[in-house]
Parts: sequence; structure tokens; C-alpha cells
Amino acid sequence: MDVRPLRHFLAVAEELHFGRAAERLGMTQPPLSQSIRALELRLGADLFARTRRSVALTPFGAAWLPHVRRALAEVDALGPAAERILGGHSGRLELSFVSTADYSILPRLVHRFRELYPEVELALTEATSDRQIAALIEGHGQAGIVIPQGVGVLPERFGYRRLVLEPLVAAVPESWIAEGRLVPEAGRIAAEAVIASPLILFPRRAAPVFHDLVTGYYEERGARAHVVQHAIQMQTIISLVSAGMGIALVPRSLRNLARAGVRYLDLAGARPPSLETGLVWDREDSAPVLRNFLEVVEAEAAAAEQGAG
Repeated sequence: MDVRPLRHFLAVAEELHFGRAAERLGMTQPPLSQSIRALELRLGADLFARTRRSVALTPFGAAWLPHVRRALAEVDALGPAAERILGGHSGRLELSFVSTADYSILPRLVHRFRELYPEVELALTEATSDRQIAALIEGHGQAGIVIPQGVGVLPERFGYRRLVLEPLVAAVPESWIAEGRLVPEAGRIAAEAVIASPLILFPRRAAPVFHDLVTGYYEERGARAHVVQHAIQMQTIISLVSAGMGIALVPRSLRNLARAGVRYLDLAGARPPSLETGLVWDREDSAPVLRNFLEVVEAEAAAAEQGAG
């Protein structure tokens, strides 16, 4: 249905006078009357009861009026809605992330992005890095916060930005410290104590870089990690530490995951191993919401680097 007759109907319904309605619409009265009559013929019912002295809505016209108002309001909102979408102020952003990011960069990014773009629907999915990258290559999702294994062999259309570089710390059972099984010094744990302890770790297939970073810590000291349990969720790893199953080497930001029965200790030594976390996205994705998110990412990452410096 043409929108113009609906606007004509609304003007006459609100003015209840064809002359004033025509003036309001910037047209003459005869074309307005013809438009209303044509609309009535199309609907098969009268919208107005006309006399020489008055114009009144028919019961049908009065009942139809709210529907017309809503329809025209939605039509009028289409232009501003398009502007919001094109400006990245409205729409949907699909972001995946590794579990470690939930305790470091992710909360800051989400908070800042929602603060700037509250109308954008942010769809968050937790997944291991390998699954995120596979999904992005297949065209699922728009960006992913990953531990950057395999980033160097991504298709050229993908971009990468480092977000966080943080040292590993040891998550140890508090019961071991209470029993004297571990004796930290000034909040640090010696390499010998780490090597001698059973280890809980991500499986290599899920996080090769993280896995190799941890096992490399042992190899550099002429030892081999005694892995007693694999787990792909950081919360699960910390829970197993709490249960006394073993220790875990985790990013420093995991200190934000407070869990009864777990103590976080710095690794003794001048240069503990560090884990990098970064953002991967498809450069060919021209969605304005992604463009705005990348601007937020750049600002937050630059601020973090400046703070670290």
C-alpha cells in the first residue's frame, strides 16, 4: 500500500477538516478528497462520515487509525535506523573468546563498547582458539580473542592485533602450603617446586602455544612436565587445583578468579614465560559495528601497552 494515502488519512483524521488537512500537507483540497475516496474504495469501507458542516471518523476509521499511526511511525523510523546501522550504532557483533580473556581484556572491551554503542547486540561465545579460527575461516562470527597459534598461516584477509602479554603464575592448592608440601618465599614459588609438582594443563590440540609455553618452562630446566589431568576450561583447571589434584601455570590475570583453596604465586626467576592474547578478524568484513569495535580494541590495547611501559 502506498504510504501517501495513509499520511492523507492521518492528517484528515487529526484535523477533521479537509481544508486544514490539505494546508498541513501542502496540497489543495480536491486531490486530498480524491486520495481519501480512492483509499476508501480500496478498503471497501468509509473512513469518514462527511456533511457540509462536519467531518467525523466512522467506527471503522477510528479503529483503523491507531494501526496507521504505528505503521507511519515505523516508516518514519526507517531513515534514522539506517543511519544508526551505517554508523555502527545499531546492529549485531559476534565475538568469540578464549576462557583466559574473561579475566583480562574481555571485560574492559565489553564495558567500553557497550558504553559507546548501547544499541548494538553483542553476541559472545567462549571457545578455544583452534575452534575460533576454524569458524572465522568458514565465515562464522566476526572477530575472536585468541591465543595466537596458527595466526601466521591465516588467509591474508585476516588481521591480528596483540591485546595482552602477561607472565604466567602458579596456581597451587592452599592445603599444600598449610601442610608444608610447598613453601613459597615472598609470594614466589621456586622452579624446583614447580617441576616436582603434578601439573594440570590445557590439551595441546586445544591450545598449542599455551601448552608448549608451559611444557617449555620444564624443558628449559632439563625436566619433563608430569601432567596428571587435561582440561580445556580455565575454571575447571582452577577447580582441580582447589581439589588438590596438582598445580597449574596460568596467566597472571587469573588472579581475578578467586577460588577457595587456591593460592596464586609468582614464578621465581628474572624472566617468567609470558602468554600473548590477541584479536583476529576478517579484513573483508565491512560491517560498521566491527569497524567501531576495532577502534575500541585499538584504544584499549594502546592504553594497556602504555600502562605496561
